[in-house]
Amino acid sequence: MSDPENEAASGRDRTRAHIVSVAAGLLASGGRDALSTRAVAAAAGTQAPTIYRLFGDKEGLLDAVAEYGFSSYLQDKKASPPADEPVEALRAGWELHVGFGLANPALFSLMYGAPTPGRQSPAAVAAFRMLGERIRAIAAAGRLKVGERLAADLVHAAGCGTVFTLLALPEERRDPRLSEVARDAAIAAITTAAPVVETPGPAAAAMALRAALPDATALTDGERHVLGEWLDRLAADGSG
Repeated sequence: MSDPENEAASGRDRTRAHIVSVAAGLLASGGRDALSTRAVAAAAGTQAPTIYRLFGDKEGLLDAVAEYGFSSYLQDKKASPPADEPVEALRAGWELHVGFGLANPALFSLMYGAPTPGRQSPAAVAAFRMLGERIRAIAAAGRLKVGERLAADLVHAAGCGTVFTLLALPEERRDPRLSEVARDAAIAAITTAAPVVETPGPAAAAMALRAALPDATALTDGERHVLGEWLDRLAADGSG
């Protein structure tokens, strides 16, 4: 692009970022009802047509605010020190997830409260991918006793359910033990105290090998794909 075109694009990006930041502030102070197009435009010092031009419609604006929230969440996750032991890393991720939700109730509700099948922001995909990486590390250590996707879905569901349950209670009635018990129950449901590869049977070994398969550089992509399908079938046969 020429310099004028670059300047115009940069200006649009700055305006868009400003509107999203203002909308996130309105969301935090007044909840989702505060995010009318007119209110956001007034607070951002712009006109409603500008919002429609940059975001398409109100749903587009809400998507952008949700992505902004996910990005903030991911920054917190990346800033947290990694745990040396994979199950402890999962515990740390749980605490961060619940803490973020309780500290940002309106944003958390926008991010997780109205899921749409087949429609996720890139940041939401990245957040779930990070959870999947923690689950895969547990599998690679031989301590996962269900399939990776089931484990990730269960932890995600338990974590979000815990946050929404606590948010529905007055602050003085929120028992921190709820999060602890839910966390420990979810972890107990998907992990073993000792590496499952020490027990006989192909399913446990298949889970551990499946987790390490992306690092098997001696195989071609096609070979890894075929072996991955076989390992998935072995793991599913032993975890049902």
